[in-house]
Amino acid sequence: MSIVPAEAVSARARGAYGARSGDEGGAAPLAPRARLLPALAAVYRAQLSRARVARIPLLFVATFQSVGIMVLMRGVVDGGAEARAVVAGSSVLVVAFVALNLLAQYFGQLRASGGLDHYATLPVPPAAVVLGAAGAYASFTVPGTVVTAVAGSVLFGLPLTHLWVLAAVIPLAGAALAGLGAALGLLAPRQELATLLGQLGMSAALLLGVLPAGRLPGPIAFARDLLPSTYGVEALARTFDFRPHWPTVALDLAVCAAVGVVSLAVATWAYRRAAVR
Repeated sequence: MSIVPAEAVSARARGAYGARSGDEGGAAPLAPRARLLPALAAVYRAQLSRARVARIPLLFVATFQSVGIMVLMRGVVDGGAEARAVVAGSSVLVVAFVALNLLAQYFGQLRASGGLDHYATLPVPPAAVVLGAAGAYASFTVPGTVVTAVAGSVLFGLPLTHLWVLAAVIPLAGAALAGLGAALGLLAPRQELATLLGQLGMSAALLLGVLPAGRLPGPIAFARDLLPSTYGVEALARTFDFRPHWPTVALDLAVCAAVGVVSLAVATWAYRRAAVR
């Protein structure tokens, strides 16, 4: 009986394995990375289910806070453009509380606890993680924003006819604010700093979004123009007119969408930067 050298057996085994795997070098091909849309849907569903359990009390607080601000402002503002600004700003403030403040805290905690390492091992694009989390947090604000807008309209005697524009304001302002919140949480060197930045961002949305623009000093009014949610507030405020100027509303929404794209792109870059460290 002839003895076959071990080298020959090893070579034949490698050749057979390479033929089965389709790789002449003998290495099995890696599974393809998940496509963006399926991965985005999976992250969105996971984050939304988590938010429903953990964030309902905070959503109640955000809604109660915004309604309380409108009640306080009712003693100062009688109606007109200032009333429209207060109602629109208070409605978008719910989005800022959840999408900016809470998302900054979430990503700051995720980075500090090493949770980003888990996402980094998954075969999903970085954009899917950021967009999925941002979309879930923005979607979570829908009930509170609608309740605040309806309550404010009744309180100040504004028409309810065009509140359907919230279907555009919520996702666009939510994308802009969620991208900003995610970027703050991912770029902050410490979790406590991420929480602080989220709180400051929400305070800016409160002061610059709810107060009528005509009563703000020049430098503060310029800072208001830099706030991502300002254009969503302006678009919603214009729809409280009996005859809204729709081209201007569409322009405000387009600017809000452009700011949202930029902020989400920055958040995706910040995620890649934090995940490799």
